Amino acid sequence: MLRGDGRAATARQERGSAVPGDLTDFAEFVEANLPGLLRYGHALTGNPHDAADLVQTVLEKIGSRWSHVLHKTGDPLAYVRRSMANAHISRWRRLRRESLVADIPEPSAFTPADPFEHEPLWQALRDLPPRQRAVIVLRYYEGLSEAEIAASLGVSPGTVKSQASKAIASLRGKLRGDEETEGREAV
Repeated sequence: MLRGDGRAATARQERGSAVPGDLTDFAEFVEANLPGLLRYGHALTGNPHDAADLVQTVLEKIGSRWSHVLHKTGDPLAYVRRSMANAHISRWRRLRRESLVADIPEPSAFTPADPFEHEPLWQALRDLPPRQRAVIVLRYYEGLSEAEIAASLGVSPGTVKSQASKAIASLRGKLRGDEETEGREAV
């Protein structure tokens, strides 16, 4: 952020911004990081609609405490990512109850198709537990190091390594199972 840069404050004054500095910094933060947060949310939740809801919910909570987040944390982006992962895990735990129905509902013609719906890797990623999925997404999709992931999720680097190892083993097993199934169907 350009918070400490005198040129940024001067530019805000020249624009006639009536927004206090911390809120302006928050708006700049959101503008700069929103695409990446939406991608991360999509990978966590499995669809763009839930991702947008997750990002909005977390940013609403953090926006009201932005000055605290900015001054007390070393990396606000890591704090937001950790908050997203925690919010997703909490929601998943709250809503993972099964709903038994007598008849399977017909798919809606108005529901847009997810372009990744039938991708084997995407399906296997979606089946991972939330913490494993968060580690895989942060490591291989966002390109963060183990230390950055640990700081982002609030866990030890050893936990990041073990969760990544379990997730990769699970993904390999699922994808090899799909390849073997396709190979048997072709014979």
